[in-house]
Amino acid sequence: MTQTLKCISPIDGSVFAERDVLLRDAAMAIAKKSRAAQANWAARSLQERIDLVMAGVAAVGAMNDEIVPELAHMMGRPVRYGGEFGGFNERASHMAKIAQDALADIAVGENATFKRYIKRIPHGVVLVVAPWNYPYMTAINTVAPALIAGNTVMLKHATQTLLVGERMAQAFHSAGIPEDVFQNAFLDHDTTSDLIANRAFDFVNFTGSVGGGKAMERAAAGTFTGIGLELGGKDPGYVMDDAELDVAVDTLIDGAMFNSGQCCCGIERIYVRESLFDTFVEKAVTIVNGYKLGNPMDPETTIGPMANVRFATEVRAQISEALTAGAKAHIDTMPGDDGFAYLTPQILTDVTHDMRVMRDESFGPVVGIMPVKSDEAAIALMNDSNFGL
Repeated sequence: MTQTLKCISPIDGSVFAERDVLLRDAAMAIAKKSRAAQANWAARSLQERIDLVMAGVAAVGAMNDEIVPELAHMMGRPVRYGGEFGGFNERASHMAKIAQDALADIAVGENATFKRYIKRIPHGVVLVVAPWNYPYMTAINTVAPALIAGNTVMLKHATQTLLVGERMAQAFHSAGIPEDVFQNAFLDHDTTSDLIANRAFDFVNFTGSVGGGKAMERAAAGTFTGIGLELGGKDPGYVMDDAELDVAVDTLIDGAMFNSGQCCCGIERIYVRESLFDTFVEKAVTIVNGYKLGNPMDPETTIGPMANVRFATEVRAQISEALTAGAKAHIDTMPGDDGFAYLTPQILTDVTHDMRVMRDESFGPVVGIMPVKSDEAAIALMNDSNFGL
């Protein structure tokens, strides 16, 4: 039986988009098309591949007026922020700029009779499994360099941002990149694992949860397929006693709350020197109280819903547990908080590392702030985490 992927909009809980997943044989068939197309793609000149990729990037930019509201519907980012094309284009442009040097042979040594060098060659077929939180920028991080380097690419995007892969495929194909060179695929977890286990790909890049990363590793076990993983985190910020306080507050609170806290590099915990702590918290609370939580289609909205009710449920649970354990909440429930995807951004003090909100990934608009007496104390707390820094 065919499985259907459904993007549930955080705006109102409705089904915004749905697509049928590929059955195993159909998915394997398009992976084989990617493999068959790879040699001809790699045989093109580097400059030609760069030009085609950048033309595809420009074609995505031409769709931005449609993409921005689409993103709001799929994952809740307010339309006032204008989407991701600036970062999308910047990242692809950087890859294009450095490609000539980055892909050049590495000279090892030469004499009258012998020349030694290391030649860079494409992996072959690259699978990109992209996340929903910055669905264009995170995808282009791998798609652009993989294509430029002569690989073919299959993109499996997150269900929450179901239409992003289609947009990218439409744009890239319109720019002249062959359909078999860049393919968007709707796959379920089992089929994805099956393809990896059967060496359908030569490299897999995944951005997502620790659980998802473990599943990728298990699928690839024994295949010697290369895997690149960007997984969970619990990023700290530290305000030293000589910090420019206003700059520190603006930067760290924006880092904690932008995109409803759903950022791979988001700030999830803050340590502040005791002499600055009270003032830092006061300024942070003022900033967050100035946010407008609401429908992301409203240009006045500054913080939208979390992408899915279950994500907000986890953040609410961490906040509730912390409050029960003695933490103090500084932000009153906002009018836009519906108890579901729309979640009041929260600042917590009187927190400890016995609380999940200071140890587990939150990936939402909440941050705990702790005072510290010294650099050494801050460093010890920042390193008191199961996540790599």
